[in-house]
Amino acid sequence: MKKVVLFFIITVCSLMTYAQQTLPSVDLKTIDGKSINTKDLNNEGKPFAVCFWATWCKPCLMELSTFAELYEEWQEETGMKIYAVSIDDSRTQSKVQPLVNTAEWEYEVLLDVNSEFKRAMGVNNPPHTFVVNGKGEIVWQHVGYAPGDEEGLIEAIRKVIAEQK
Repeated sequence: MKKVVLFFIITVCSLMTYAQQTLPSVDLKTIDGKSINTKDLNNEGKPFAVCFWATWCKPCLMELSTFAELYEEWQEETGMKIYAVSIDDSRTQSKVQPLVNTAEWEYEVLLDVNSEFKRAMGVNNPPHTFVVNGKGEIVWQHVGYAPGDEEGLIEAIRKVIAEQK
């Protein structure tokens, strides 16, 4: 019984600590080759999502395509922003820009070719989505994608906005 209680306490404390975690400082590339540091990701005080994905990940493509269908509506309602971070390595990175161009995603696409950001964020399997509040704190995350999961993202964004008021 003591082990169960101890496990529960450790789990709760680690979740509370994680909720106050901020984005690590990692250099990424934009899709057009410019450098950007993850500490500079922001949305002018409004919440934003960081979505890790790869060209070879079918659930990732389903998720980002669904987000794309709803993105304009979400932006009008909440002002949110999405950063789609590709974890494609040097072998598959050349597929990113053609895929993004074809899909016509309106969000900013970043490249994490060396997987430094992925490792720093503890991402094991894409898709993995994080919500960051206006203070730069990571407040929500979700792994995987099934139809309907997009509701979890927008609800997390709405919750952050309500808490900021």
